Amino acid sequence: MAADSMEIDDSLYSRQRYVLGDSAMHQMAQSSVFLSGMGGLGIEMAKNIVLAGVKAVTLHDTKQCETWDLGSNFFIRQEDVLSQRRRVEAVCPRVAELNPYVHVDMSSSALADNTDLSFLGKYQCVILTEARLSLQKRVNEFCHSQRPPIRFIGCDAYGICVRVFCDFGEEFEVSDPTGEEPKEIFIQSITQDNPGVVTCMDNQPHGLQTGQSVVFREVNGMVEVNGTTQPVSVLSPYSFAIGDTSQLQPYAHGGFFVMVKTPKTYRFETMERQLCDPQVLTPDFSKPEAPLQIHAAMLALDTFQEQHSRLPNTGCLQDAEVLLKLTEEVNATLRNKAPVNTELVRCLSRTARGTLPPLAAAVGGLASQEVLKAITGKFAPLQQWVGCGAIGCEMLKNFALLGVGLICITDPDLIEKSNLNRQFLFRPHHIQKPKSTTAAEATHDINPDLQVDAHLNKVCPATENRLVRCLSNQRPLLDSGTMGTKGHTEIIVPNLTESYNSHRDPPEEEIPFCTLKSFPSVIEHTIQWARDKFENLFVHKPSMYNSFWQTHSSADVVLQRMQAGESLEGAFQVIKLLSKRPSQWEHCITIARLKFEKYFKRKALQLLHSFPLDTRLKDGSLFWQSPKRPPAPFDFDLNDSLHFTFIVSTARLFAGIYNISYSEKVGHCIETNEAAKKPDSMKMPLSSEEEREAITQLEQAIATDSRLQVSPLQFEKDDDSNGHVDFVTSASALRARMYAIEPADRLKTKRIAGKIIPAIATATAAVAGLVALELIKVVGGYEFESFKNWHIRNSLISLSHFYLIQHLLFFYFPGMMDFTLSDFMNAVREKYGIEPTMVVHGVKMLYVPVMPGHSKRLKLTMQKLIKPSVDRRYVDLTVSFAPEADGDDDLPGPPVRYFFSRNGETP
Repeated sequence: MAADSMEIDDSLYSRQRYVLGDSAMHQMAQSSVFLSGMGGLGIEMAKNIVLAGVKAVTLHDTKQCETWDLGSNFFIRQEDVLSQRRRVEAVCPRVAELNPYVHVDMSSSALADNTDLSFLGKYQCVILTEARLSLQKRVNEFCHSQRPPIRFIGCDAYGICVRVFCDFGEEFEVSDPTGEEPKEIFIQSITQDNPGVVTCMDNQPHGLQTGQSVVFREVNGMVEVNGTTQPVSVLSPYSFAIGDTSQLQPYAHGGFFVMVKTPKTYRFETMERQLCDPQVLTPDFSKPEAPLQIHAAMLALDTFQEQHSRLPNTGCLQDAEVLLKLTEEVNATLRNKAPVNTELVRCLSRTARGTLPPLAAAVGGLASQEVLKAITGKFAPLQQWVGCGAIGCEMLKNFALLGVGLICITDPDLIEKSNLNRQFLFRPHHIQKPKSTTAAEATHDINPDLQVDAHLNKVCPATENRLVRCLSNQRPLLDSGTMGTKGHTEIIVPNLTESYNSHRDPPEEEIPFCTLKSFPSVIEHTIQWARDKFENLFVHKPSMYNSFWQTHSSADVVLQRMQAGESLEGAFQVIKLLSKRPSQWEHCITIARLKFEKYFKRKALQLLHSFPLDTRLKDGSLFWQSPKRPPAPFDFDLNDSLHFTFIVSTARLFAGIYNISYSEKVGHCIETNEAAKKPDSMKMPLSSEEEREAITQLEQAIATDSRLQVSPLQFEKDDDSNGHVDFVTSASALRARMYAIEPADRLKTKRIAGKIIPAIATATAAVAGLVALELIKVVGGYEFESFKNWHIRNSLISLSHFYLIQHLLFFYFPGMMDFTLSDFMNAVREKYGIEPTMVVHGVKMLYVPVMPGHSKRLKLTMQKLIKPSVDRRYVDLTVSFAPEADGDDDLPGPPVRYFFSRNGETP
């Protein structure tokens, strides 16, 4: 794989590049990985690593395909078992098919305690699964001793327990421990003192920690700090101290700082040293002893295998007691220990011979991310052990391996090339085919007995009659999502856990209109401005234009009605567009050139005329000070590539909506003379005598062009050939240049403008595995304490949290056919002990005491008030009730499902 292959096929790796960045992608493109063990855990890691795009992967395994493998390895088929193929031979071509840019080869040579390990020297990372502990320790010692060290990862999955061990060498430098993009924080003041104190503007928290460093930009007055990197000592969330500023010029105004990312060095010990005094991650803080208990049990299982050359037999009580005794002996040798968990050990003994696919998927995703960290030096690594006990394509795979009977899936989208990098069921020949039906067919190959009902519907109010509404229909909901290397799972069980609405996502930060229009200060503002311009020019106005002519199909009729003095809504805007409608490519170029003049010169001159640079506020402070930036208008330059790109992309989009052929000959069409006259076909309505002018222009337009319909665009970020992202990128960069804001490259602009959620296969696999684990608990009817929310942060360290009980989640109310509203309220009062004060059905207020005439409704039947359709047996009502404390507002109660039944029985 060539070092620049990521750039050659950016569409495949685009979302992963948002997570890792170009430097890390290039490092992966030059790295080779050795992966041993093609069981359920090994194949999960092979899938993820190949999708990530390393240079080469060697798959190693010595075992033959067995029936057991069909339940854990999604790339092994029934025919492989019948023909007794080697596992590595069966899976290698199927893994290689995932990514044509990764060289995948295989090895079936024995890897034993006496094997010469020098062949591992060509790899940057070595991963062992299904390997005896003695072999893991020997391979780890070899990798640790190399210079530079070979990154080593050992993974094991036995029944309900898994463990991961990482050793990246004695000094492993991480360039970006958090992966978070630093923000520009604006400055309120800097004192002349030793040390100087920096205060953030508008109480904006800086998010820094003592010892970190910041770099200053655009500070006025105390200009000596600009461009300097200063270590900080945090004083409060809104202020921090830097070096001696007492001899510097006084701070005047403006400026901002950005946190400087400093590399961090991590030190790892070998497995041999870590066994007796392990440095373990605690995923569940409610059970801090669990990791050490699992560690001891897994070490005992290693000893059991060494002594008996096998794993404990399934359900064998004698083997369980032997393993328990070994665990107690091992636990006694540990420096940091926890009481032996007897039930855990016995359960491990019963299940050790099997693999739980969702657990393998979750840990395979986490361990694969550690591989990417080892190769790229990005994100804080796992130090050094993690042990655990019991999305989309990944979920389907997990459900297929678990043997779920029927799955209903829906997705309205088509497969794009960028999907291939993280959705392993899809292949290049699937591009532009429906995701749902394609995934259903591919899942059938994993489990031919699985039934998948695939739909192309959106999940929205219009389809709620076909798709389940979990809360109102008392069905469990398993929710999950990922963003880059972050992910979460949440399980909602009716009458047991909190509901989905109990937690609110933080509201999206909206950019004030005046900021977008006149006072951008950061690149996000200019990108959003450019995106808004796209919507207004190429989506909203053409759509409004078409909508007008769909209502008024004849231009002659419109003309007659306007001549008669009739006012038609939207007529002037439509005529304005019609009068400016280009008829040839050169006109599109002219419009684009005029837009350039308007956006990047005339608007800036108008703003500076209204607010000259020396404008001051009432308190005497300058108007143009941070975060406000004064614009600097500039002239069009045909030789400036950014100017040229804006003109071409804008003209192309205008040509697209007006169905004009695009010409490659651009340069000679661009007018550079600002005094040049606009083409007659582009006259705009005058501000005076607007109606008469509009009628005249409509007459001219009808005489010259009878075409009334145009073709509105829809912003499409994934097609690099359509010019959409080119327009937004160039428009944003030009506006950024005008306001002295550092521009964003195309990749960042595309991510922000397209609201692209960064994605990576490792996080998707981990989250999907965790969701499937919770599904097992739901189907198995597990107790409340078993359910967990899982949260994965940017370093892919998982945390679990218990759910809180929602005591009053849903009221069921079987009503009689002749029940009046008064009867209903009395029954609610008696049954639930609350005082109802208001009853609402959807947007219809059935009873509000302060509303005129509502008291008379108390005598009406519920049937008459609601008027349910023939096929509806119930309705969902919202009932508010009086609080206990006087003076408080009424409180909304849980939803009330009111059944229309003669005998008072619910379904």
